[in-house]
Amino acid sequence: MVPRRHRLDSEVEGKTYEAAGVSLALADSIVERLRAAVESTGTTGFGTFAGLYPLDEQRLLAASMDSAGTKLVLARKAERLRSIGGDLTAHCINDVITTGAEPLFFLDYVVGHQVELEQVAELVEGAAETCRAAGCALLGGETAEMPGVYREQELDFAGTCVGLVERERVIDGSRVEAGDVVLGFPSSGLHTNGFSLVRKLVGDSEFDADLLLAPHRLYVDEVRGLRDRADVKALAHVTGGGILANIARVLPESRSAEIDWQAWERPPVYAWLTEQGVDEEEQRRVFNVGIGMCAVVPERDADAVQVIGRIT
Repeated sequence: MVPRRHRLDSEVEGKTYEAAGVSLALADSIVERLRAAVESTGTTGFGTFAGLYPLDEQRLLAASMDSAGTKLVLARKAERLRSIGGDLTAHCINDVITTGAEPLFFLDYVVGHQVELEQVAELVEGAAETCRAAGCALLGGETAEMPGVYREQELDFAGTCVGLVERERVIDGSRVEAGDVVLGFPSSGLHTNGFSLVRKLVGDSEFDADLLLAPHRLYVDEVRGLRDRADVKALAHVTGGGILANIARVLPESRSAEIDWQAWERPPVYAWLTEQGVDEEEQRRVFNVGIGMCAVVPERDADAVQVIGRIT
């Protein structure tokens, strides 16, 4: 289950996520505030990437939902709504597979001040393309017009993915030990996080859509392949909060990760962020800085995938 994000409108005072209107600290506090209510329903593991529900004695359902976020604003300007449909779907599927589950189906929700048929078609067709790549069914969803809630030209796209995992194959991080290594799968760029800050940096100027809107990578095949040859103890989808915060979500409380930040080559968009005045600490705190999925495995199983850190 992905922590809720609370977005605020504010004037940018610096080249930070906070100044752009998004508080990661507030997001964490909201998760803690809601924990008691959620866990009172029988849920465990609240705050990880996907919630688990026991289907029967052998199997569990895994589910996650999210929205395309403010990347959608730039995608509309660049006329790339189809790619946003794929981005959201990849994001939700990646969350689900961190539990060891295979994605079963996806549901979408398109809402705005006034919804246009072509926009809905682009978003859903993009979602369907990613679903096909993952072997996941697109069951349908909901489209709504809310002129009393959304301003003119506003549009949002959200979705839910549900998967299935056998109990004996659940990945929950509980077996992680000191000395295990952290493997990193490369990202294509920013994926779908940090765009409140990116939009403030862009302003009303023209922008390089290929640089800023690179598709959110789908990691289904990579994770399946790794599980076939390695003992995967934990998986972390690197979304809002950066590498360290997302790995921490799947580690035992007594463990932490040490990352070698020079172990991989970053996509060009991170040099662009540096040129815009976003410092290294802020990039690590907000963005994936070139690693979109992390896996924790025993050192003996580190083979073809880039080792980017260790567990202490």
